[in-house]
Amino acid sequence: MVTTGERRTPHKAPGQVPHEAPAQVQREDRLFAALANGTRREVLRLLRDEGPQPVQALADHFAMRRPSLSEHLKVLRDAGLVSEERAGRQRIYRLEAVPLAEVQEWLTPYERFWRDRLKGLGDLLDRMPDAERPVG
Repeated sequence: MVTTGERRTPHKAPGQVPHEAPAQVQREDRLFAALANGTRREVLRLLRDEGPQPVQALADHFAMRRPSLSEHLKVLRDAGLVSEERAGRQRIYRLEAVPLAEVQEWLTPYERFWRDRLKGLGDLLDRMPDAERPVG
C-alpha cells in the first residue's frame, strides 16, 4: 500500500524510519511540528534578532492572550528550541539554536538534489541553440 508518497513494508510500522531509533524520530517530529507554526517561527525570529526576552515582551508582539503564547513557548521548549530561566517573577526565554542544526542536516540532501537538478537544466540550456531556447 502506498500513502503520501511513502512505500510501506511489512517489517516496519507506518511512519517509522528504518535507520533511526524511535527516540530520534520522536525528537525530529517535535522539532518539525514546532517549526510548522508561524507564531512559533516568529518567536524564534524575535529571540534571534532581539536576544533573550521575558514572556511579556514577547507577548507584546502578538494579538493573543498570554496563556496562548505560553502554549507556543511550551511547544518550543519541548522541542529544545528555547530555554526558560526565572529572574525574580519573570520568565526569560532564550533561543537554543542547536536543534536547528538537525533541521539543516535533514535538509542537506534535498539541497544537493535541487542543486544537481538545476545544474542539469543549466547544462541542457547551454547545449541548446539560441533559436530553441524558451523565451521569458
